[in-house]
Amino acid sequence: MSLLLLALTAAASVRADCSGAQPVYPPTQLIQGGMAYGRAAPGSEVSLNGEPLQLSARGDYVFGVARDAKFNQVLKIVPPCGPGGEYSIPVVERSFPVERVQGVPPKTANPPPAIAKRIEKEQADVAAARTRNDADRQDYLQAFIWPVRGRISGRFGSMRSYNGTPGSAHSGMDIAAPTGMAVKAPAAGIVTFVGASLYLTGGTVVLDHGQGISSNFLHLSRIDVKVGDRVSQSQTIGAVGATGRATGPHLHWGMNWLNVRLDPLLMLPTASD
Repeated sequence: MSLLLLALTAAASVRADCSGAQPVYPPTQLIQGGMAYGRAAPGSEVSLNGEPLQLSARGDYVFGVARDAKFNQVLKIVPPCGPGGEYSIPVVERSFPVERVQGVPPKTANPPPAIAKRIEKEQADVAAARTRNDADRQDYLQAFIWPVRGRISGRFGSMRSYNGTPGSAHSGMDIAAPTGMAVKAPAAGIVTFVGASLYLTGGTVVLDHGQGISSNFLHLSRIDVKVGDRVSQSQTIGAVGATGRATGPHLHWGMNWLNVRLDPLLMLPTASD
């Protein structure tokens, strides 16, 4: 079952007029690394843990739940007419495996200071691309598809070590596939970042799906899009490779809600392998 169906067993629903009470049905359950979507009356004020959420003209809102979120998330919805409500929504905790990655080139596992500065600059550029927050696009509402088919070789949220050196939690999902296999857009969007040779992530593309939801595709051997391109679902955006910090050909597919990392696997209806 996709996350969209899991997290939205009861999506926000409000009558368009102000003739009477307007019931609001927020998500009843969230999951670590998951995305939640709802719809409120146009013109409503919606906030998550005290921070305002953006609404589309028709009242769509979306947010992500961090990998380490452990407490209830507080969603507040104040419609333009009628009573509002505040909802404390529980978060389902997950267990994440430990993955030990061997054979990583030492210069990428433990980069020298000069390279570390380059990495910091490159990652800041990618992070800036993820800040796009278009209210008028909801491409994330499409049923996502697999960008490539293959064995899942790395799981979102797993704690990783590289050549025995502890690293941070894995930020996406790795799919093992041959070099040169076409990478398809899992949902429509606008390309906001292209980098052919980033130090850690190699060939890199960021695809924005609207309202702060984005996908990133790493280690590409070929890139077929440019910044500003409008991409349709299943359109080829590049090819699988092993560029950057990689021990073999695979696609790293990551997702974000602004700066919150999401698990792409939760967006998909079935397993790949």
